Amino acid sequence: MAQTNGTTKISYDPNFTSAVINATGPNCSPRLREVMTALIHHVHDFAREVNLTTDEYMAGVSLLNWAGQMSTDRRNEGQLVTDVIGLESLVDEITYKQASAHSGSATSSAILGPFWRDTPERRWGESVVDKVPDDGKVAWVYGRVTDAATGQPIKGALVDIWQASTNGLYEQQDPDQPDHNLRGKFRTDDEGNYAFYCLRPTPYPVPGDGPAGKLLDLLDRHHYRPGHIHFIVLADNYKSITTQVFDNETEYLDNDSVFAVKDGLTVKFSPRKGDTKANWELKYNISMAPLEEKGAGNVPSAPVASY
Repeated sequence: MAQTNGTTKISYDPNFTSAVINATGPNCSPRLREVMTALIHHVHDFAREVNLTTDEYMAGVSLLNWAGQMSTDRRNEGQLVTDVIGLESLVDEITYKQASAHSGSATSSAILGPFWRDTPERRWGESVVDKVPDDGKVAWVYGRVTDAATGQPIKGALVDIWQASTNGLYEQQDPDQPDHNLRGKFRTDDEGNYAFYCLRPTPYPVPGDGPAGKLLDLLDRHHYRPGHIHFIVLADNYKSITTQVFDNETEYLDNDSVFAVKDGLTVKFSPRKGDTKANWELKYNISMAPLEEKGAGNVPSAPVASY
């Protein structure tokens, strides 16, 4: 394969990529073979297209190593690097559209992000705001979880939510927040209803102390995400939902630094009256697609990686 470097035409070994692909052994799974064959093709073509140098390659390796060194069970920096180049949002779109072709009108999904962590269950209607910031606006969030095929309520579904505080930090980033602040798991009642108090979400920046923030700076891009609340919803015999809801009055809806905003995920907070605990409220119903095979189950479990 020939590439042009300035005025010089450079020829590369035309058989190299095929040799790497053909080194895969006969016991490799068909899906892994399919994925890795495409990946090797694209990565090798990319390197040849830009005439990637050893110094540039090592800089990329160092960034990946840095992301791995920063990642813990409370922050997934490697995932955040893929977020700022839009890869997780693209994979989410692919996964959702493939699933929705068979499951109808299930609630739209969105990326998990790097700051999920496992958290205890709370009582129905309890507040996740263990420490209200001075500039915090408390909201009552409620809704119903239903079957996308029948519209019937789903009893006992697990609604797992988390959000950043008004200072732009999730609780594991902030020593001044109580453990599990602004996080909680809630079970739906017999009618499929869930409810909790939280903060009306505000914009915040992607952390600038790691490779994802460094990459944004190098690309001359801002760090900010629009105000949002994360949801994971799980129920036996239903496909799980990982999503985010975005305040329709927040900034950065049109230029989210991780490209997660999509149609159907913006919501409207309304004034709440007669409640001394909250001045705002949000009704957000969730529709879950049944699994193809009843009885397969969908046991709530911790995501492999995790905003």
